[in-house]
Amino acid sequence: MLAKRIIPCLDIKDGQTVKGTNFVNLRQAGDPVELARAYSEQGADELVFLDITASFEGRKTFAELVQRIAANINIPFTVGGGIHDIEDVSRLLAAGADKISINSAAIKNPNLIDEIAKHFGSQVCVLAVDAKLTPENGWKCYLNGGRVETDRELYTWCKEAEERGAGEILFTSMNHDGVKTGYANEALAQLSDERSIPIIASGGAGSMEHFKDVFTQGKADAALAASVFHFGEIKIPELKSYLCNLGIDIRH
Repeated sequence: MLAKRIIPCLDIKDGQTVKGTNFVNLRQAGDPVELARAYSEQGADELVFLDITASFEGRKTFAELVQRIAANINIPFTVGGGIHDIEDVSRLLAAGADKISINSAAIKNPNLIDEIAKHFGSQVCVLAVDAKLTPENGWKCYLNGGRVETDRELYTWCKEAEERGAGEILFTSMNHDGVKTGYANEALAQLSDERSIPIIASGGAGSMEHFKDVFTQGKADAALAASVFHFGEIKIPELKSYLCNLGIDIRH
């Protein structure tokens, strides 16, 4: 069993960290480089850096910001947003990113997963999935930062992605995003049971207990959160002590 990971997520818009609720109502949360450095010093295991408007506006993620982050931290970090082809991946890895997260581009062109895995290895390719649960449709995947519904179903899409060579799945429940009532543990547990690659949980963290639940009930390999870290509601060293005291295998 690998130790569970705690991963702050920095959503970037116009060079600043922002946070919303259910993917809307964004508010500023600070300078991404300063936040990244602080999280690295506090004991975060990894960081995820998402340019949340890149796919929507058709822009490229800024490699320059990635370089600045890489120069200031000593933990692995993943970059996503506006990545459409192997050249984008190559440029961001050269700038210092350890992994690349793809979402909209992978749904539009699933072969991109195969290409990244073949060129750079599965460990570089993180499939990000934004999905929403409705009574009539079940879990459906969304494009462009949660703006466009697709006909892709959560579990079948994650299965295909693993078969194509994705190394990890970052699943964000749009129902739970930013509302701080806990993660989508039932869906996460099903994903963890069905897939052999690590599952990163995203959307819903509001208390330290929610992290305990996502690792025990949700069976997630890593838990990602944003606002509870950005606004100081949960401090990473205290969270790790809490989880460790409960017997959850956590990195120190």
